[in-house]
Amino acid sequence: MSQYIGRRTFVEGTAATLASSGIAGSTAVQESAAGETDTDDGTDTGGEEMTDDTTLIAHRGFAGVYPENTELAVEAASFGGPGTRTAHRRADMVEVDVVPTADGTLVTFHDNGLAERDDGERGLTNAEGLVFETDTDTVTSATVLGTGETVPTLETVMDAIPPSVAVNLEFKNPGSEDLAFAESLSDQSLSTQRELWRPYTERTLDLVSEYDNDILVSSFYEAALATVREYDDSVPVAFLFWDSIEEGLEVTRRYDCDAMHVPRNMVQGTSFFNDGEYTESDLRDIDLVDIADDEDRDLNVWTVSTWYQARELVRAGVDGLISDYPSVLSFQD
Repeated sequence: MSQYIGRRTFVEGTAATLASSGIAGSTAVQESAAGETDTDDGTDTGGEEMTDDTTLIAHRGFAGVYPENTELAVEAASFGGPGTRTAHRRADMVEVDVVPTADGTLVTFHDNGLAERDDGERGLTNAEGLVFETDTDTVTSATVLGTGETVPTLETVMDAIPPSVAVNLEFKNPGSEDLAFAESLSDQSLSTQRELWRPYTERTLDLVSEYDNDILVSSFYEAALATVREYDDSVPVAFLFWDSIEEGLEVTRRYDCDAMHVPRNMVQGTSFFNDGEYTESDLRDIDLVDIADDEDRDLNVWTVSTWYQARELVRAGVDGLISDYPSVLSFQD
């Protein structure tokens, strides 16, 4: 398993990574290594090459375009679309959510419940029940959002992503409803939570260690990061901030995280800083861009939905955009 390459080193290492991947001979990959494709129009009127400086992270495999967390989504995000009509800039990194089934098989799925989306009125799949209480055959036969795509195993997803594309594994749930979400934990609470996460963490890291992709583990759960550091401290990690910059920084520094994944309203220098979209409480006036630079961490922002948000965030100085859409970096002023 390769280590995570952040945007600070990604551009320099891309050509070498592609060459070693065995797929560098394809036209699309050669164009990507050169930093341009037919669909890569990431400049503003000032001529600044935004896509060269910003990591594009496909949130659930570009969930705004493809059925989320599916094999189709991650493959399309990795290669730049399945055909000429849907061709787009390929992702630098693909983000997926990882949860276990009842027998411990790891699948890529966001919600705890198979039919949990929209309060169960629509359902993310055509099946019911908690993923971690449901057998693997039922989970992997469930169709996603009314498409023909089914819930894939993590192994299937990793097989679909070429080694040249990094993978962000969000540790979503180890199979419990007793988790401490987005908290900086006391020693006693952390010890209890570690026990819930440890088997899941070990299975996940063992599985992805068989692949050559650069890996980044992110989570809203401190204990998830703690068990990653405990099992293999060479694996890069990122804490997902929720409603507290202070607690987010505390956890980030405790585990010397390689990256910080923050909601877009936590980034100073944008019109939406502290706008309350993700939380009703005021955010302290802390400049995370400066902190990330000072502490040599990547600052990746979720979830970016429009070119306008992307432009403001890039100009503010963030490193990566976690987006549902591949086109957020393609715009003209």
